[in-house]
Amino acid sequence: MSLKQQIDGDIKQAMLQKKKEELTALRAIKSAILLAETEKGAGEGLESEAEMKLLAKQAKQRKDSADIYAKEGRDDLASKELFELEIINRYLPKQLSETEIEEIVKGIISKVGASGPQDMGKVMGSASKEMSGKADGKKISEIVKKLLSN
Repeated sequence: MSLKQQIDGDIKQAMLQKKKEELTALRAIKSAILLAETEKGAGEGLESEAEMKLLAKQAKQRKDSADIYAKEGRDDLASKELFELEIINRYLPKQLSETEIEEIVKGIISKVGASGPQDMGKVMGSASKEMSGKADGKKISEIVKKLLSN
């Protein structure tokens, strides 16, 4: 079952159970998927990798918005964004822990033969590709910097 079909089913469930906030979050996800499908050159439907990138982007937007709202003292809006983030996370693959990311990055460093900070580009390219959707790019970057500077 594709992500779009799964979300359609969950929208129906939320409607039946009268879960207004969940319904709003699910409709936002579906809207983003439909928008991506209609973009020029998208072809028919989205591949699962593109769906995961889209969801990761949506999750990052919600997290950033929640942080901004919390800093501004708008806890009502921050909690709404965090709730939507929770809904989006249901569809994302399990995120890698910091130690798992570190192990993968160590393997990539030895595979590409990186020796210092000047090789960060090589390592980040492979790491981002390998952990796409499973880890935050900022977290990967921090770990790569730390390991290459040692």
